[in-house]
Amino acid sequence: MKNTFSAYHPFINLLFYIGAMVFGMILMHPAFLLCSVALAFAYYMALANQKSKYLFRMLVLFLVVAFTNPFFNHSGEKILFIYMNGRVYTLEALCYGMVLAAMFITVITWFASYNIVMTSDKFLYCFGRLLPAVSLLLTMVFRFVPAYKRQIGQIASARKCIGKSTENGTALQKAEHGMAVLSALASWAFEGGIVAADSMRSRGFGSGGRTSFSVYRWESRDRGLLFLMLVLIFGIIGCVAKGGAYAAYTPKIVLAGIDNRYTWMGVIFYGIFLSIPTVVNLAEECKWLILKSKI
Repeated sequence: MKNTFSAYHPFINLLFYIGAMVFGMILMHPAFLLCSVALAFAYYMALANQKSKYLFRMLVLFLVVAFTNPFFNHSGEKILFIYMNGRVYTLEALCYGMVLAAMFITVITWFASYNIVMTSDKFLYCFGRLLPAVSLLLTMVFRFVPAYKRQIGQIASARKCIGKSTENGTALQKAEHGMAVLSALASWAFEGGIVAADSMRSRGFGSGGRTSFSVYRWESRDRGLLFLMLVLIFGIIGCVAKGGAYAAYTPKIVLAGIDNRYTWMGVIFYGIFLSIPTVVNLAEECKWLILKSKI
């Protein structure tokens, strides 16, 4: 699917991800959590490859966090079983663990799609004039993760061709091969840092004032989407302030019920807000299919 949402103004992309991640970390009501998990995965699945592997990893992570929490948190009234000389495994702690796990994988999934949509030039555009040094540093740091991942894959592949991969030999030999890969990666990283520093110095970085150039311009669609997002954000905040997202899991489970109109209003606002990138992409895809059918 074509990623049309990333073609919007960088501030639109940034505002969406700030709202999605902040709300994803503070809203613990099951209805809100269900919306955030479903729509975060829906958008990421439309963008990324290796979907089955990602889903499996997130499912394993969810189960580990959810079922491990009651072993450390013993609060709750409903005891499921007792282990190790009187330690209790409670339903409330299990539900709280499931909530924490859902919040965790939701934020991770939003970050995964963020790395696809918010490129380094967009981040630099958003913060370059306000915090030029910090934005450049963060842009370089964010670049390190994919760059190191690619480089370590190349090093490991080269060593595998000569029979010195981490999959061959005894446990000690595998450890030695792994350390050799890390040593080569460190040497490459240090050399790249020196080259980057020399290049920046030769181009006059830090010698005086700087100018900026960008190809991003505000369009009517950007203004319309910005207005919609702000209305939805303030609507969500208002519903949360009225208690529509209230949720407590320990020592007993207390949730804002279905009779609370602010709960349903908040869920509707929240669902519309999180579905914006997916709907934008689907609308563009449908438009393209319609135009293609008329050819």
